[in-house]
Amino acid sequence: MFDISIGTIVPVRCAADMIPILEPKGFECFELDFLGENPAQLDWSRLSDSINSKLQGARISALGFYANPILREEDRNNLTVMIKNARRFGCNVIGAFAGGDPEKSVPENIPDFKRVWTPLVQMAEDEGVKIGLEGCGGGWRHGSRNIGFCSDAWELILDAVQSPALGLEWEPCHALEKLADPIIQLRRWADKVVHVHGKDGTVAWDVIAEHGIDSGAIYCWNRTPGFGDTNWADLFTILLQSGFRGACDIEGYHDPVHLDDMEWSAQLTALDYLKRCRGGVSWFDGPEYKGYAKRIRKAHI
Repeated sequence: MFDISIGTIVPVRCAADMIPILEPKGFECFELDFLGENPAQLDWSRLSDSINSKLQGARISALGFYANPILREEDRNNLTVMIKNARRFGCNVIGAFAGGDPEKSVPENIPDFKRVWTPLVQMAEDEGVKIGLEGCGGGWRHGSRNIGFCSDAWELILDAVQSPALGLEWEPCHALEKLADPIIQLRRWADKVVHVHGKDGTVAWDVIAEHGIDSGAIYCWNRTPGFGDTNWADLFTILLQSGFRGACDIEGYHDPVHLDDMEWSAQLTALDYLKRCRGGVSWFDGPEYKGYAKRIRKAHI
């Protein structure tokens, strides 16, 4: 089957109701977003049974918990619970914010990052789970509650805590918001990507030319994949060539053009687009021609 599965993000509290509606439309996987939840207080056995029973071939690709474990012990405890329970969903990826003290610069936050994340990452490694740090945010000198938002920060973070269980939850939108080139960024970091969020961006260069980037004028919009500036075939090519085997889950409810009543129609368009960019909408294992396909497969095993 395909090395990249295409799915979407759903709130964990609504997942059991949403999955039976969405899976027949072709979504292959689902990230469960725990926004607003307190994972330490959940009945994980009951929760996983109710959601797993609704899956008819799709899978749970990731669990998402986006909080501030550097500042909040409660968030660290919640991440601990999630790491220990991810297997209940047959899942081995957790998306998270790095966290951060907004009174400090990114470099000044690194000792706290190392103190907080070293035991969490060791636990993840022991449980066979990978942590993907989500890249939204900003504030290099101060003001960041999620310091893992750019290449320079990733250099510091992944040097401070070195483990195959710690990587990135990447998307092109956050690069574009900072006027970074997603292709160049991904080519540098593809081997650390453990999960992909399906969210793109549109940069209005004419607005930048008139107002600059500090005037308050909006110069970049979040977009549904297929409607933004990025060629996702290029992204998937880089990921596949780097050995990525995982999921891209559409991060909806951000595109200001398709928000609300157009949300799911746009997501279905993105679903089809992303499947084509990965190499196909449906799997077809066709006939071999002079043994070529067999030789290629053996070379990649």
